[in-house]
Amino acid sequence: MNPQIVHTNTQYDETIAECRSIFQKKIKDYGTSWRILRPQSLTDQIFIKAQRIRTLEQASEKKVNENVDDEYRGIINYALIALIQLELGNDENYSMDEEKALSLYNKYIKKI
Repeated sequence: MNPQIVHTNTQYDETIAECRSIFQKKIKDYGTSWRILRPQSLTDQIFIKAQRIRTLEQASEKKVNENVDDEYRGIINYALIALIQLELGNDENYSMDEEKALSLYNKYIKKI
């Protein structure tokens, strides 16, 4: 196998592991509060992250410790949350245990 492909696959796996870790930490801190968000709200959050990336990339000087990698990870997680929300629909039960949320997260990571 091409070494460049192996390196890319490793980078992908590491990035997804970081995204999953962030998702899991957020569940521990906030539960599944994102369950109340409509798909349009999640699209807005992805757009805000994309705008922030553009701002960071165009800035000649950074005043705070920010990087685009964090914003990209946010986009990945919001996109996965959107896929989960589309599957679950308008279920009035906004609460979900961590295990089920991670199971759905993993399901869509595998599809991607």
